[in-house]
Amino acid sequence: MRNHFIKHSLLAASIITALSACNGDNDNEVKALQANVAALQTQLDQSTSSVTALQAELVTLTAAIADSSTLNQQQKAALDKQIVELNNMLSLSDDRFDALAMAESLAALKVILVAEQFATLRLMETTDIHAYLTDVNYYNGSTQTRFGLSRTATLIKQSRAEVTNSVLVDNGDLIQGNPIGDWMAAKGIEAGEIHPVYQVMNSLDYDVANYGNHEFNYGLSFLAESVNDANFPYISANVFIDDGDSNSENDVPYFSPYHIIDKIIFDKDGNELSIKIGFIGFVPPQIMVWDKNNLTGEVIAKDIKASAEKYIPQMQAEGADIIVAIPHSGIDATPYNSEALAENSSWYLSQVEGIDAIMFGHAHALFPSSAYANTPNTDIKKGSINGVPAVMPGYWGSHLGIIDLELAYDADNRRWSIFNHQVSTPSVDSVDVSVDDELITMLATAHTGTTKYMNQPIGSASDDMFSFLALVQDDPSVQIVSDAQKHYVEQLIQGDVNLENIPVLSAAAPFKACARSQNCANESDFVTVSQGDLALKDAADLYLYPNTLQVLKVSGSELKEWLECSAGMFNQIDVTSSQQQELVSASFPTYNFDIIDGVEYQIDVSQPARYASGCVLENTEAQRITNLTFNGEVISAEMEFLVASNNYRAGGGGNFPGTGGEHVVIEAPDANRDVLANYIRQLSQGAGTVNPSADNNWRFAEINSDIELNIVFRVPDTERVASFVSAKQYFPMTKVGSDAKGAIYQIDLSNQ
Repeated sequence: MRNHFIKHSLLAASIITALSACNGDNDNEVKALQANVAALQTQLDQSTSSVTALQAELVTLTAAIADSSTLNQQQKAALDKQIVELNNMLSLSDDRFDALAMAESLAALKVILVAEQFATLRLMETTDIHAYLTDVNYYNGSTQTRFGLSRTATLIKQSRAEVTNSVLVDNGDLIQGNPIGDWMAAKGIEAGEIHPVYQVMNSLDYDVANYGNHEFNYGLSFLAESVNDANFPYISANVFIDDGDSNSENDVPYFSPYHIIDKIIFDKDGNELSIKIGFIGFVPPQIMVWDKNNLTGEVIAKDIKASAEKYIPQMQAEGADIIVAIPHSGIDATPYNSEALAENSSWYLSQVEGIDAIMFGHAHALFPSSAYANTPNTDIKKGSINGVPAVMPGYWGSHLGIIDLELAYDADNRRWSIFNHQVSTPSVDSVDVSVDDELITMLATAHTGTTKYMNQPIGSASDDMFSFLALVQDDPSVQIVSDAQKHYVEQLIQGDVNLENIPVLSAAAPFKACARSQNCANESDFVTVSQGDLALKDAADLYLYPNTLQVLKVSGSELKEWLECSAGMFNQIDVTSSQQQELVSASFPTYNFDIIDGVEYQIDVSQPARYASGCVLENTEAQRITNLTFNGEVISAEMEFLVASNNYRAGGGGNFPGTGGEHVVIEAPDANRDVLANYIRQLSQGAGTVNPSADNNWRFAEINSDIELNIVFRVPDTERVASFVSAKQYFPMTKVGSDAKGAIYQIDLSNQ
């Protein structure tokens, strides 16, 4: 009954207010329209009114609008559409009634009644392409249908053809990730040469693009030489020139912070109208940590929301009719703190006055989707955050992000308003989407160069290196990376009197072990290096990122806390429950699951995680890491170790204890992937082959329970994976089912 009352009073007040705002030429007709609503108000004010009676009064209102001579046909069509939406809302049960959505729909009536012309503007977005331009998996030579800008291009052309008015934006992380990007970085880019990424994008007529964090992986010079051939503008509002002083008031933007385009669009009757669309971009401030060596002394990065609040008023003053934010940033709804320089700030941007739509990325996820169902003030059906239309279209070109804005133009006040929107994220993995052959032809040289580069021989392996089990047991695909790093550092410190007597450990993580949402259905989301001859593509499969090797000096206590943070990879297992329990957390990125080799330890997942995401200390009494030893000796707090890692982790990426500049003792000149490839060459030349095997230096602690536990994890549901699990399982594992996220395996942690 309470929800019915909310429906009644909200609908009555809003419709009366909206119609009262109508200033048509025929005052008598406006009064007649208001009289039609009076009966509706009577029904609405009675909390016992039936939905049927309310809908009947809306029908009467619809008829009155249809007969009106004051309202033009565009207004009538827009009003009719809104009333249909209101009727649909009234038909919902109380538990499904959405007061916020109702309020948004009702507010649209007021906008429509004071406007004269109406148009639809389609905003399209790509993000996190990571140089996945073709549909080729360069790690194994196969083709697939799940990603590739050459497939997204087909969606772009289809979606553009469906509407009269559209714009296309990209949200960064373009030039790094796929072997095409590796090939270009390895050979270098020369003046006048067009990066394959921009060959494709120029042909697709992008309107504007934003920088992502991975744009900085190869340095500012490589970035500048790559981007200067884009025939569309680039923006980023929170990166500034490092002028060396502490006065933030005189900081100068390194890039153009925003861009406003004057666009001619067409209304519902085909009449031309002019609209100024403003775009503003942002990058995670953490680039100063992740790419410290490339950026220190050159630029600084500031808080995303604060930067928006600085520039949005300027954009409005320069005449922007609508403003679209393009943050390379995910969602975090914890209380805002400007000093925290939040990596994921798209939710905060929805609270900035003047932003009309948000097209975001970075998280390699889809929005709207069920993953965000519990995010505050987020409507995953409508696609909005705090009422602001928003979209995030996955990664690697897997989806196209679309926001269709319904616009109303008030000619008297020369004002554009958004009165409705629809959001969609069509997938390239569809029978209706094929590869764009023109783009494949355009990319022929890049494809050939990449294939040749990736097929350079480096050695051989006596066994498979698959990462299907890398999250539930020690794994050869991670072990070989750790072994290579450890060997490199041990050779490097020989003769250094300050370091050579300190034990060397190595930290490595499974970069490819399920998609970030723990969708484990696809083998291409895992390392799949088969036994036999190895090429550079296999080293790239084993080590995905263009990191450089760095070494940290840590204490025993810092080492323990580092591992505690890493152990956040797992959900806590309730030892009193026989219900199915997911072992692996869907919210913890696998690249932060550091396995540290050279020591032995166990992880007790019956205990709560000590650290929350981002290595934030959450449970001070919790201890998941047990039996931590070095050469059989319990590690004390005062012991010292060298840990081989990469520039991302050493610089503080992930906020792990024991990391950060004060702990770095060696900044090696070599890339981690090169260290790995050279290690494989050396072993293959000496022994004829690499013998990959895990040393099982870590495992889960035994769980004792009086009941039979049902602990599960997921892997691809293929014959190859089933055979691998059967042959390589450390704990007893039994397939118990499958779903859209892969095969479901039960793991017995009571049996050691």
